[in-house]
Amino acid sequence: MPRLIESPTVIAAAGNKPKRIEEYAGRVNSAHANVSVARMKSPEGWVEPGQRPEFEEITVVLEGALRVEFEGGELRVAAGQAVVAQPGEWVRYSSPEPGGAEYVAVCLPAFSPETVHRDE
Repeated sequence: MPRLIESPTVIAAAGNKPKRIEEYAGRVNSAHANVSVARMKSPEGWVEPGQRPEFEEITVVLEGALRVEFEGGELRVAAGQAVVAQPGEWVRYSSPEPGGAEYVAVCLPAFSPETVHRDE
């Protein structure tokens, strides 16, 4: 029988401003170790530390836009677009534009504070 996930768990976020992370599936909310699915809402001007995660991250922007910095450049990912960051690749996410951003992140395997490897 399919399992209903009635609501997400709100997870503390890294960065210079408060960002809302709602984990629907993952290590915290559903005990999934192989995948995590979270909805994010970041305010205008939010930026998180750079990271070099051990997991693949697929990010689908629903509203607004994200800036994704990587070694050698940056991307602007607008509503209706997605970006895929490979394991071991350095990236830094931010939402510099008016209105911030709303997006869904899927991590394979699931996000973990021990495997994200954020810059100090």
